[in-house]
Amino acid sequence: MRLHTKLATEIQNQMDYKEASYYCMSRPEAVREYPFGPDVEVFKVKDKMFGLLATTGEKGKELGAEYANCAFLNLKCDPEEAFMLRDIFPEVLPAYHMSKKHWISVVLVDSMPEKEIERLIDRSYGLVLKGLKKADRLQLELQYAPEELYR
Repeated sequence: MRLHTKLATEIQNQMDYKEASYYCMSRPEAVREYPFGPDVEVFKVKDKMFGLLATTGEKGKELGAEYANCAFLNLKCDPEEAFMLRDIFPEVLPAYHMSKKHWISVVLVDSMPEKEIERLIDRSYGLVLKGLKKADRLQLELQYAPEELYR
């Protein structure tokens, strides 16, 4: 019985492709686009990207063979935080095909905690909001509570 409870808890604490997509779209004014084809989802707010969701190929050339056929998220991240995250989580890597300084790739595997992925999505969204033109940012800040925008 204890093993069953532990497995159920572990399953609830992981995020898959579909859940990551849903969570990104739950952010205020989020829009999903497919500029790189039907297999790559790009999430934007006010025409600025805050996330990219895709799956690695059979050989994992994008992030390494150990992550073949895995879903991953590219997210904006503070450079110092990105450095620390890569030390803590082996699933956090320099971003695939993006600025390695300001973006990270998060591999959606069982060992990466769901709440941490949610936090990183929220952080990416917040960083993009802070970089918007003042008029666009103010429009959102007038429409939504700060805790909705800056979790």
